Amino acid sequence: MEDEAENHDGIRAHFPLSFGKQSKSQTPLEVIHNTTLRSQPPNLNPNPKLTDDDLAIGPPPPPPSADDDDDDEPLVGPPPPPRVGAEVTDDEDDDEDDTPFRIPLSNEIVLKGHTKVVSALAVDPTGSRVLSGSYDYTVRMYDFQGMKRDLSSFRQLEPFEGHQVRALSWSPTAGFFLCVTGSAQAKIFDRDGLTIGEFVKGDMYIRDLKNTKGHITGLTCGEWHPNKKETILTSSEDGSLRIWDVNDFNSQKQVIKPKLARPGRVPVTTCTWQREGKSIAGGIGDGSIQIWNIKAGWGSRPDIHLQSAHTDDITALKFSNDGRHLISRSFDCTLKVWDLRQMKQSLKVFEDLPNNYAQTNIAFSPEEDLILTGTSVERDSAVGGLLCFYDREKLELVSRVGISPTRSVVQCAWHPKLNQVFATVGDKHQGGTHILYDPTMSERGALVCVARAPRTKSVDDFEVQPVIHNPHALPLFRDQPSRKRQRDKILKDPMKSHKPELPMTGPGCGGRTGTSSGSLLTQYLLKKGGMLKETWMDEDPREAILKHAEAAEKDPKFIAPAYAETQPQTVFADSDSEEEK
Repeated sequence: MEDEAENHDGIRAHFPLSFGKQSKSQTPLEVIHNTTLRSQPPNLNPNPKLTDDDLAIGPPPPPPSADDDDDDEPLVGPPPPPRVGAEVTDDEDDDEDDTPFRIPLSNEIVLKGHTKVVSALAVDPTGSRVLSGSYDYTVRMYDFQGMKRDLSSFRQLEPFEGHQVRALSWSPTAGFFLCVTGSAQAKIFDRDGLTIGEFVKGDMYIRDLKNTKGHITGLTCGEWHPNKKETILTSSEDGSLRIWDVNDFNSQKQVIKPKLARPGRVPVTTCTWQREGKSIAGGIGDGSIQIWNIKAGWGSRPDIHLQSAHTDDITALKFSNDGRHLISRSFDCTLKVWDLRQMKQSLKVFEDLPNNYAQTNIAFSPEEDLILTGTSVERDSAVGGLLCFYDREKLELVSRVGISPTRSVVQCAWHPKLNQVFATVGDKHQGGTHILYDPTMSERGALVCVARAPRTKSVDDFEVQPVIHNPHALPLFRDQPSRKRQRDKILKDPMKSHKPELPMTGPGCGGRTGTSSGSLLTQYLLKKGGMLKETWMDEDPREAILKHAEAAEKDPKFIAPAYAETQPQTVFADSDSEEEK
């Protein structure tokens, strides 16, 4: 045994210490998450009634020992009751969080890749894949389970060449997604980005929109049915909303024409489903909101019609899950909360929310106690793109979070399973998707891909693979190439496959030959008028030439002078007709 050990040590000494499989050192998660910590933004409190404690994000500093006592005397008696809205579970959590809402904003990662503003966002119900559409005409697909720390997309699509991506929506089963662009045709893709089909386009010369097979101008919004996997809803600039069946791309199920104060075509800027799919809402270009209840025999007449809901185009509508409220966002820099039981007047109007993009949306928190929306960057303002959170019950501002100092926030979402906040930003030069999370509150999603280091390059990546030729690949053993493809190509060429025209036979006039003596219109008219006499057609060519023999003999010009000495007497052959006689 000792000899074997000595032999092993002797052989091992000839190899470097790095030889063999070695375990990689694991980077602690705390170090990884420290690299994604967000910098503390400046104070963005626009409401003097709210204190900094109400707008604080994350765990607040521990309270002083004598917070409620004016004097320096120690506290006597039981501790004061906790603040209303604070969650107190154990003694260890008493000093962790003292705010009524816990928003995951401590860490941040950015999904880059777009060259313009990101105008569409969709996170599948399972929280594993993210779709982002942009004004650069592309859709990028991100997978948290397969994405490394470099945060690169695994697929890039261009649904319709030259058209902006305006809306993305996942199916309830997360197996397909809807893509709405500036074209008149929406497309359906599967989970891996393969095209399933596109809906038919209508006839733009038909005036009545109910008689067209589809939209005739660019789409503005689209959303999949929340429960039915075969039904989707789209809105368009042609002034109509349409319900489609994904099993039949050539026909539509329902055409909805909004109620207008004046006849004409006013674009429908946005649309949305109610949670159970029992009603739909549409934002009209004249600033009105119209709601239709889906029931037996329903038509285009809206059940609820708000004539002057906003003073400008509406960019987003959102139903609450409990069916109590409807939230609307508009170009007039406002966000309004409506009570569906009494829609005559809005419950609350939140102003000073700049909006420069037609895709600026609204989202709810998982418990729907918060409303969040993004703001755009104004030209002369020092404030960048913000993400604003509002209390749904108290109808007041909770917090404003700075996302980008120079780029506008367009789309936002708060995924209930991941407990992570998504916000898309961008301008004319660059766009991206910001993901805000908290390692202590969030699950999966960004936590999975941030902790996964990219694959290191190995020797195999630089190894030159040898080229192996089989005998039949050499020119000596190669079969004669087929000429069929070349012949088919020649037949499709109009120049090479043109059949030569047959020569035209028969008498003519003026250098043109006709099939008969009177085939040309000019010849026919001249003959009828007596101005054209075709005497040469019945005359012998030899006799016609000999008529000029006497004049040529007296005054030779061309050939005769050359033979004046050698052949003084011109000899002509006799006529063939005389020889035959």
